[in-house]
Amino acid sequence: MAFVVVDEGESIEVALKRFKRKVQQEAIIKEIKKHSVYFKPGEKRRMKDAQARKRMRRRLRREREFEYY
Repeated sequence: MAFVVVDEGESIEVALKRFKRKVQQEAIIKEIKKHSVYFKPGEKRRMKDAQARKRMRRRLRREREFEYY
């Protein structure tokens, strides 16, 4: 759980910015969204395979770009 200690003389806006940054770094929102919807096991597998294909395409595209240098 993310928390921020507000220092004396520190404005609420600055503390809120620090809190938002900390929540984003800890990927709390991403984790909540991930668990808020139920996916069937087959659907999870298809999504995982699609992500793997996407990563592979991106990796191959980057390798091809470096070949031309």
